[in-house]
Amino acid sequence: QVRLEDSGGGLVQSGGSLRLSCEVSLGTFNNRALAWFRQARGQEREFVAAINWRDGKTLYADSEKGRFTISRDNGKSTVYLVMHRLQPEDTAVYYCASRPGWWSKVASLYDFWGQGTQVTVSS
Repeated sequence: QVRLEDSGGGLVQSGGSLRLSCEVSLGTFNNRALAWFRQARGQEREFVAAINWRDGKTLYADSEKGRFTISRDNGKSTVYLVMHRLQPEDTAVYYCASRPGWWSKVASLYDFWGQGTQVTVSS
């Protein structure tokens, strides 16, 4: 059974912070990458950040680097997305995803997805 369970979304005021979590149940995932995507209402799904499970190397969307941080906890089989200085334009459903091999910004290359967690930033 392969399952990604993402959580941690909620309502936050502009300038606030949230930490999203993704609990991974893949059996073996040392050769996989984990990523966060988001999809705002009426918008296309866009890449946010990714991490290689094996070596911890990260990749960020240019617009989010410096505000968002992706990390992993091997013992808990969990990946996190810590978001600071949130703005209304960050409002979206955030999805955890996984693909074999190294990280990528291309959503279609990811084969497993979480159910999504809603992040709403008020002004």
